[in-house]
Amino acid sequence: MTVTVPHDYRPSEDEDFMNPVQVEYFRQKLLRWRAELLREANGTLASLSEGGIHEADITDRASVETDRALELRTRDRARKLISKIDQALVRIELGTYGYCEETDEPIGIKRLEARPIATLSIEAQERHERMERVHRDD
Repeated sequence: MTVTVPHDYRPSEDEDFMNPVQVEYFRQKLLRWRAELLREANGTLASLSEGGIHEADITDRASVETDRALELRTRDRARKLISKIDQALVRIELGTYGYCEETDEPIGIKRLEARPIATLSIEAQERHERMERVHRDD
């Protein structure tokens, strides 16, 4: 069954949670985000493979090396994000997308709009963060 999402569609709390149009909306959103990250990563690879650092001045050389290190860290974060996007796409296929991994309650449209890879409801995420703080302080 193919679901068409209207161009101006925005999910609403007034409709059934994770109805076919909402699911397709988030699937497309995740696919666009993933494609954008891959496009940026390919651009980074192209710029990094253009050759070594040819700056004669040691300060310029250090600046270029710092920029490259920052770009590589950014790409590593993007790689991890792509993995999370892939996991969200699998959850869509399994029919579990949009529901909290801990409570099976709906995560909520606003949270999914802000963070489409979310796996926990706001309440479960807050509990998780409180537990991390408690254990970190030990």
